[in-house]
Amino acid sequence: MKLLELDSVRLSYGGRPAVDGVGLAVEEGDRLVILGPSGCGKTTVLRLLAGLAAPDEGRVMIDGRLAAADGRLEIEPERRGLGMVFQDLALWPHLSVAGNLELGLRARRVPRAERKRRIRRMLDLVELGDLASRRPGELSGGQQQRVALARALVLEPRALLMDEPLSSLDPELNRRLRAEILTLQERLGFTLVYVTHDREEAAALATRIVLMDHGRIVREAAPDELTAGPAAPASQP
Repeated sequence: MKLLELDSVRLSYGGRPAVDGVGLAVEEGDRLVILGPSGCGKTTVLRLLAGLAAPDEGRVMIDGRLAAADGRLEIEPERRGLGMVFQDLALWPHLSVAGNLELGLRARRVPRAERKRRIRRMLDLVELGDLASRRPGELSGGQQQRVALARALVLEPRALLMDEPLSSLDPELNRRLRAEILTLQERLGFTLVYVTHDREEAAALATRIVLMDHGRIVREAAPDELTAGPAAPASQP
């Protein structure tokens, strides 16, 4: 069943196409990785799915419903049932770990007792239960990544969108957090759409991979193709 869909979507910034006629369907339970170099349009695809941008042309569908089309949003971001982890994490530095998780729950008017239950469960799942009162600046890079992941998942989204969240980490921590993402996906059952420029990340996380270049989807690849196939396309400056 199609959970997320882009239908012939185009979006330009300053007259330059960021995505150019992209068609993409994400099935429920997929782990879809969008692989490509910087500037190829992959982050814009996430923004379109999340409702942070509307296409100039084409349609965005969420669970069979029209979410955006022709420059207008039909379903607001908070009503799409999606979670997002940004590349810069976007944690609130003045709030505690628990406070960062609570913001989205408050916005959705989740009752206080339920907020506490969800926060406690999610922090235990990402092994941060003892750090709930800490602020982001008191945490390591890996711990901050886990907070961002927990903040997205505490909302119980049907799909999680991740924009190169591990790109700043050393290789060993990167591998460890990839394994944790897979464990959480298996346990919680969310659909994953993950953006990266890293072939190893893509192969490790994906059940499906699409390669993007210059705002277009070039082809779809199986994870095992990345270890034997040609390099991903490279955008020109």
